[in-house]
Amino acid sequence: MPHPSSTELATSQWITLLAAGMLVVQMLMVVQRMLLTNIRLFAIQSLLLTGIAAIIASFYHAPEVFLVALLTLLGKVVFLPRLLSRLVRRIGIHQEIEPMLNSTASMFLCGALTLLGYIVARPFTSFARLGNNTLGIAITLLLIGLFLMFNRRKAITQVLALLTIENGVMLAAIALSSYGMPLVVELGVFFDVVVGVMVLGILVYRIRESFASMDVGKLTTLKG
Repeated sequence: MPHPSSTELATSQWITLLAAGMLVVQMLMVVQRMLLTNIRLFAIQSLLLTGIAAIIASFYHAPEVFLVALLTLLGKVVFLPRLLSRLVRRIGIHQEIEPMLNSTASMFLCGALTLLGYIVARPFTSFARLGNNTLGIAITLLLIGLFLMFNRRKAITQVLALLTIENGVMLAAIALSSYGMPLVVELGVFFDVVVGVMVLGILVYRIRESFASMDVGKLTTLKG
């Protein structure tokens, strides 16, 4: 097996660093209760994902991955954060209510999910030419996103959790760009998420108008 070049090693290190930054941001979102701060953290995570996509696109000379990077920048760093921030200011609720698990328990659980993510990804690391740990981080983002949806009650936070899950899926796809999902699948997932978030934003506003709250638990009071 040929030894990687210095350029490949440097590229792999940058990708690993940016992916680790995405995981740190995900951890911060778990303990952060201010909605606007969580939206900004999601934008930062998406910006790091954009950087990874741009680096991989440059290394492989893959214009389709450049397109994914551009759409991620416009959609997840600019458009969706502005949309969600405007929604939060419009409904006037800026802080998450007490989560089901406190910050200490949440961080311990996230640590366990991180370990699980690396264990699950270990048999597949050989498929990633760049950033061998990236797939483990992608799976961890997905797992922590699912936990965030379970642990929080505000509809806005659950929308953000859904978006971080999609970031994990896209990170796995671009990290395995030589073997991963075709461009049409990546774009389909991206646009599905954008449309889904816009619909969820409308639903969040309707929940706020009907119940004077964004607690999704109140939906159980609805009767058919």
